Amino acid sequence: MREQNIENYLKKEVKKRKGICLKFISPTLSGVPDRIVLLPKGRIFFVELKAQNKKAKPHQQRVHKLFKSLGVRVYVADSKEAVKEILEDEICTP
Repeated sequence: MREQNIENYLKKEVKKRKGICLKFISPTLSGVPDRIVLLPKGRIFFVELKAQNKKAKPHQQRVHKLFKSLGVRVYVADSKEAVKEILEDEICTP
């Protein structure tokens, strides 16, 4: 499955949950995740989107590690199933 298909699915599923899925581009930091997701009840996290069975590149992994060290949740989604799991995790996590 192509990255764009997974991204469109993420946007649709976030909208169904009354959330916002913003494209994230940082002119000062290369490797930031593709999307910032804002869900009801203050849920905010980042999602890196990849084509099926693709992994984040080393510079992206470094940024993910940096964000996580600050307590920020970062996910990588390479399938619709991964998107479902991310949203389920975020909605069920207190």
